[in-house]
Amino acid sequence: MGPGHPECPERLGAIEDRLLISGLDMALQRREPRPASLGDIELAHGRLHVAAMRGLGDALREDMAAGGPTHTSIDPDTMINAHTWDAALLSAGAAIDATDAVLAGELENAFCAVRPPGHHACRDKAMGFCFFNNVAIAAKYALERHGLKRVAIVDFDVHHGNGTEDIVAGDPRILMVSFFQHPFFPEGGSQSSASNLVNLPVPAYTKGMDIRELIDMMWLPRLDAHKPEMIFISAGFDAHREDDMGQMGLVEQDYAWITQRIKDVALRHAKGRIVSCLEGGYNLSALGRSVEAHLRVLADV
Repeated sequence: MGPGHPECPERLGAIEDRLLISGLDMALQRREPRPASLGDIELAHGRLHVAAMRGLGDALREDMAAGGPTHTSIDPDTMINAHTWDAALLSAGAAIDATDAVLAGELENAFCAVRPPGHHACRDKAMGFCFFNNVAIAAKYALERHGLKRVAIVDFDVHHGNGTEDIVAGDPRILMVSFFQHPFFPEGGSQSSASNLVNLPVPAYTKGMDIRELIDMMWLPRLDAHKPEMIFISAGFDAHREDDMGQMGLVEQDYAWITQRIKDVALRHAKGRIVSCLEGGYNLSALGRSVEAHLRVLADV
């Protein structure tokens, strides 16, 4: 995204450092992803959008080779550079490869430490640091390529997953549940009243105990009624009280509690099958600690 941007490479470095310091690194199996195919990307995105992203990347590579600009703006917050196309294919590819591995029984669950994030990417629009919607692609992939009948998407980022909503609203095979700070970015919050969405706007400074109550009351009954055969998580950690990108009050123990509730649903209905993908989280220390808490529950260590 360019110098000084919050969506920076140091985010993944902070996660790596925390896993090493905590010793959790030794308990995890690591895999490198393959790039997603265009056919799989187009399960969630229009061909013109995919072609536009590829064309921008090609043009920037030519400009860079000629000594020209290395970045161009998608919107006031989002920059694309000569390597974004490759990174976005790998980011989506990680979610797809994780889906394959979990459905094959090689893994019970997986966490994809990926950049760029995805949940603001709409069917035909890149925005909010996002180009392709990793979780929506993986959810559609599980349905279309593996023949699952029902999946769920859980989004606990501080920002509403407007792109995911745009892609999945009205699809009865996919239940999307989320909470998000409102009013906040993206403008308007949830825009759809589709029956497969449980999107919960909460005010700034909402703390973890209030979120836990909402999850128990609003998410869990709908998830149990849907009986998902697999759960996908848009794992944003910017609702942490130390993260300046939001104004909510969650802490690591809240992320562990939320993860355990999701895992319990997965164990009841989906053979424990979960694929979690990194979204937001911009305070590096809080991000590392929160991901550790999330992974300790997923890995049961």
